[in-house]
Amino acid sequence: MTTTVPARPAPPVPDELRRRELADFLRSRRERLAPADVGLPAGGRRRTPGLRREEVALLAGVGVTWYTWLEQGRDIHVSEQVLEAIARELRLDPHERRHLFVLAGAAVPPSEGDAQVVSPEVRAVLDKLHPFPAFVTNGRYDLLATNRAYRVLVGDVDGLPLEERNSLWLIFAKETTSKCFVDRDEARGRMVAQLRASIAEHVADPAYKCLVKRLHQVSPAFAALWARHDVAQPETARKRVLHRDLGLLQFTFTHGWLSPGTGLRMVTYVPADGPTEDAVERFDELTPRPIT
Repeated sequence: MTTTVPARPAPPVPDELRRRELADFLRSRRERLAPADVGLPAGGRRRTPGLRREEVALLAGVGVTWYTWLEQGRDIHVSEQVLEAIARELRLDPHERRHLFVLAGAAVPPSEGDAQVVSPEVRAVLDKLHPFPAFVTNGRYDLLATNRAYRVLVGDVDGLPLEERNSLWLIFAKETTSKCFVDRDEARGRMVAQLRASIAEHVADPAYKCLVKRLHQVSPAFAALWARHDVAQPETARKRVLHRDLGLLQFTFTHGWLSPGTGLRMVTYVPADGPTEDAVERFDELTPRPIT
C-alpha cells in the first residue's frame, strides 16, 4: 500500500508577499478612520469599524471593484496618481505615503515630508558651520538640507523642483552648474560607484530605480559609468570649484554620519588653502545664483 503525500504549496513569491502586505496595510488604514474624519455622514450601524471600501473608492475617484481587488492583493497595476489619491483620502502621513508607494511597486515621488528627516538640531548645526559650505544627503545623493554657504558656492538648490535637488542630477543633468566642478569627471565616476554600492542595500527600493532611470534618460555619461559596475564608499577627498566671482576654490570635504543604514550624512567643505579661507569670508556679500 502506498501513501500519497500531498504536495506542499509553493512558497509565495516576493511580489505576492508585497501585494499581501499592501492589502493588509490598506485595510488597517481604512479601518482606523471614521466617516466624520473624511466629511461623510455616519449613516446606520456598521458591522466593522472604519470606512467601507466603497467610501474610500468614492473619495479617491476609483471604481469600487478595482479598489476591492487592490485590498484583496490582486495583481493589478496602480498608477502614481491613484496612489496619491488613496494616500490623501486615507490621511496617510509622509512615512505611510512612502510605505504605500513601495508596497505598490511604484516610484516614490519626493515630498516636502522627505526633508523632515533632517531635525531642527541638525539644521542648526548646518547654519553654524557658515561660512563653510555644508549639506545633508543620503545614499541616493538627495540634497535634504543645505546651508547658505553651499548655495552661494554651487547655486540656489532651494529654487529647484524637489526631484532635482540631488547631487548626481546636478553633476550629470545641469551642464552649466556641473562645469564649476573642476574635477567633475573624477567626481562623476566616484559618485556613480558609491550609488552602485548603496543601491545593493536598497535593491527593491523604487526611489533608487527611478533615479537611475531618470539619469539614464538625460546622460549618456551616466549610462556608461553605470555599466561599469564599479563600487566605492564615501571617503574624505579634495574638491576644486571654479566660482564665477571668487575664482578657483579648493576644499577638503568630510562626512559626518547621521544614520549609516540609510546613508544619511552631513558633508562639510573645509577650505584647503589660504586663498579659499579668505574667499569663504566673502560669501555673505554674494547671492546664490540660479542652477542651470
